Amino acid sequence: MVTQSNDDFSRAMVVVAHADDAEWGCAGTVARLCAEGWDVAYVICTDGSKGSDDPDMTAEKLVKMREEEQREAARVLGLSRVFFLGYPDAYLESTLELRKDISRAIRTHRPDVLICMNPVRNLDGAGYIDHPDHFASGDAAMGAVYPAARDRMTFPELLTEEGLEPHKVREVWIMGRTEPDHVIDVTDHIETAVAALRAHRSQVSPESADRHMKEWRRRDGTRIGVEYAEVFKRFRLG
Repeated sequence: MVTQSNDDFSRAMVVVAHADDAEWGCAGTVARLCAEGWDVAYVICTDGSKGSDDPDMTAEKLVKMREEEQREAARVLGLSRVFFLGYPDAYLESTLELRKDISRAIRTHRPDVLICMNPVRNLDGAGYIDHPDHFASGDAAMGAVYPAARDRMTFPELLTEEGLEPHKVREVWIMGRTEPDHVIDVTDHIETAVAALRAHRSQVSPESADRHMKEWRRRDGTRIGVEYAEVFKRFRLG
């Protein structure tokens, strides 16, 4: 089980569907990377406009609320930037337009490591069948890594009109795989991760954030004999 990344790496990007997805999936890892001096950015694909059961909530109010919650979580973790792509929540598809927008963010931030969601529906377990936006964002992110962000001939206007040189991501880490091969010890950063998740007040209570974050990370920590860990499927790219 691999637990460390290349010592030469110093930049990471996390691509997710919704505000709070990154905190649920990899906040401990992000907190650790930021604490170790990495420059980490987020890409949030959707506007979060469907994430409420409150009959008095409006989409416009919720979009603003969730963006500010994500900015607060970013401040807690120490991110350098959050890219908000603004696609409608619950309707995300892995389109060429989405792939281009993620490619633009990759060429702008130039990460060594890109962390994304599982690009296929996970049918293991019970009680949750996964959100279609999740695997749409994962598929588009992987398509942006290869070939779009690294290929001069794909979306050439990113170079000719926007001056964004192609960029080769060195590794992709997929969150929450059932058979992970990359485990990150986040024991020293679990409280920061919980604080970042708690910033999403419209989505999770403080008590639930603490309980679920620690339960899930404790389970994964047993893989490598630590208190808390996060797991990924890791791809090294040529």
